[in-house]
Amino acid sequence: MLKIQFKTITTPFKYSFQTAHGVKNEQSALLIAITYNQYTGFGEAPAIHYYTETIENMKETLLSKIEALAHYSLNEPERFWHFCHHLFPNNPFLVCALDMAYWDLYAKMKKKYMYELWNLKWEDIPLTDYTIGIDTADVMIKKIKENPYPIYKIKVANEEHIEILKQIRKVTQATLRIDANAAWTTEQAISFLPILKELQIELIEQPLAKEKWEGMIALKKASSIPIIADESCVREEDVKKCAAYFDGVNIKLTKCRGITAALRMVQEAKFCDLKVMMGCMNETEIGTYAIAQFLPLLDYVDMDGPLLLDIPVLKRLRYENGLVSILS
Repeated sequence: MLKIQFKTITTPFKYSFQTAHGVKNEQSALLIAITYNQYTGFGEAPAIHYYTETIENMKETLLSKIEALAHYSLNEPERFWHFCHHLFPNNPFLVCALDMAYWDLYAKMKKKYMYELWNLKWEDIPLTDYTIGIDTADVMIKKIKENPYPIYKIKVANEEHIEILKQIRKVTQATLRIDANAAWTTEQAISFLPILKELQIELIEQPLAKEKWEGMIALKKASSIPIIADESCVREEDVKKCAAYFDGVNIKLTKCRGITAALRMVQEAKFCDLKVMMGCMNETEIGTYAIAQFLPLLDYVDMDGPLLLDIPVLKRLRYENGLVSILS
């Protein structure tokens, strides 16, 4: 039998974290542990206010089927994912946490890292960015100076933030990415392009609302800067649709139902000749450890959750100037 345990945590941010979706000072999450014999795997699902999943809903749903999970016969993670997918059809965040914990358990039993189980080599590893949330120019520049990093992802929402980007560029030559979290109109986005090119912006993440497909056609045609889908690419079926409108996709484990689904999304994205990014949703080290397994497959990565949260010293990951190493 599998032993299923869970707990909830709330972790404060080091700085107030603002995006176009709102402001957060702390992040709540559901942690899941799955034990078989002497091995235990861990998973995590953060609660995100602009999605329908809540901690209480995940807990109640998990408890309603925990006996079925406990009696599951151990086998390959892909089969466990399908079991969870059908057991919890309306709870993608919960499925993610269970899938993540099961993969961690399975890899420990095989005495390998997950990426080794996928026949990957630890090479060509992209550097992670460090995210700077929306604030005044002075505060955003202060955060950059306090956290020297080779790549920053700057959250933006309106024309004022384009002016802030100009001030940021004056104080750092680091690679800059921007994330509008679907806040711009098509007209705004196209008008910003010459300035963004001059500022040497590496990529633009989700500039328009997810339903603005016609606007994305015009923007993609006008932009020499790669445009990456985030809110427009949630589930597996979204990847193929995004191929005509974006240059790449940002895959979030929590939103897409976990590691198993994400592996298929990466494969589909590469088949569609899309750049592949993986992003975090402010997970602790537990959720971020799962993201790290994908690094050999990625073009870009945003896995700075443990850097933004006020958490103890990391035990399974190491960050060195943007380079992430797996410790255990």
